Amino acid sequence: MNVVEPLPEPEQEPKPTTLIEIATLSALAVSILCLLLFAWLASEMREGDTLKFDAAVRGWVHQFASPTLTRAMIFISLLGYDVLIAELVLALSIFLWLRWKRGAGWLLVATVGGVVLDVVLKYSFHRQRPAPFFGDAPHSYSFPSGHALVSFSFYVVLAGLIADRVRPLFLRILLGVIAAVLVISIGISRIYLGVHYPSDVLAGYLAAAMWVGTILTLDRIRERRRRRA
Repeated sequence: MNVVEPLPEPEQEPKPTTLIEIATLSALAVSILCLLLFAWLASEMREGDTLKFDAAVRGWVHQFASPTLTRAMIFISLLGYDVLIAELVLALSIFLWLRWKRGAGWLLVATVGGVVLDVVLKYSFHRQRPAPFFGDAPHSYSFPSGHALVSFSFYVVLAGLIADRVRPLFLRILLGVIAAVLVISIGISRIYLGVHYPSDVLAGYLAAAMWVGTILTLDRIRERRRRRA
């Protein structure tokens, strides 16, 4: 008679396995690759080599502008920062209520760290905003896109944390798809509204992937050292 082993407790430290080791090495590799790509993109931006690409994408996206689409993009853009703050508080409250303390800590570090990283990078590059298509431009710098960076750090990590705590495979896949659609839509909304260059959005995604991959790697290293101790 086959016995189905139950899933581990959500907050239980995962036992070291070959799959986990491969995932750790993959996260480290992704972090390094994204760092290199970000550095290359930043160099191209400073030299002005992204302007042609930025102008072409901005023009192509703007041709689809309509009052209805503009209202939708404004709402989607709010999900990348303003509404996201309320979502973070709600998610942390639910996680703590479910006693998912490790998950709550992960989500808080990923999101707040993403905000800090965004501010540091913006003031490091001092790129001026493009002329917005609708309304006024934000008063912060442009590179990288904070909405792209922070939404990636929040939604992708949130989807991953919940996926680790549910059984159905289709639900795990659905969570990943929803997170990806949200993050991509938020990035497109910033280009559509004209408040960011496309290269800003790409840089935001790269910085976020680098950040999330780094904290994942550090978490696994910390756990390995704790077990050895």
